Amino acid sequence: MYKVLVIGDIRVGKTSFVHRLVNNLFKDNYKCTLGVDFALKTIEMDDGQSVKLQLWDIAGSERATSMTRVYYKGASACILMFDLADRDSFNNCSKWKKDLDDKVFLSDDGPIPCLLLGNKVDLKEERVVSDQEIKAFQKEYNFIGSVLCSVKENTGLHEGMKFLTSTMVERCNQIQTANDHDIGFSIDSDEPKPSRLCC
Repeated sequence: MYKVLVIGDIRVGKTSFVHRLVNNLFKDNYKCTLGVDFALKTIEMDDGQSVKLQLWDIAGSERATSMTRVYYKGASACILMFDLADRDSFNNCSKWKKDLDDKVFLSDDGPIPCLLLGNKVDLKEERVVSDQEIKAFQKEYNFIGSVLCSVKENTGLHEGMKFLTSTMVERCNQIQTANDHDIGFSIDSDEPKPSRLCC
């Protein structure tokens, strides 16, 4: 079981994303999330492996509070979502990413893999954030990648989640392998040195 955060401003589509991903359902109106909501999703990878995810849908107002440190604890990956038709939600991604990088780490002290997800790509006439801006932002803030999606039309979600999940599992396996190599025997003890958990 891997803990995956879903963060971003209010009304960018985080709750819709989770419901579409988990239940393949979409509604035009959702009540704003208060605090955090949870859902479980099993991702079938291309190699036949099944990966269980615990999705934490965190309220868009939470970045301004100290509660994010509690919500982020133990996470292995993150989706940072913005609305392609809302310039402010894109600009605020820098604050969300900084908050994330300041508060949660993998066991090797590196940042958790984070995917930048632009929602509402179906609203072509209302779009205000360009591909060039997204790519530049992705590189500047060290995202593993960026994906455009439409929760309403169910496009881009599953591809994005597979990419994030495969990157997360690969990263955690690398850490676990490094930890396994660190296990050894000290001169005055036959007890093996404890290894740190990967995520």
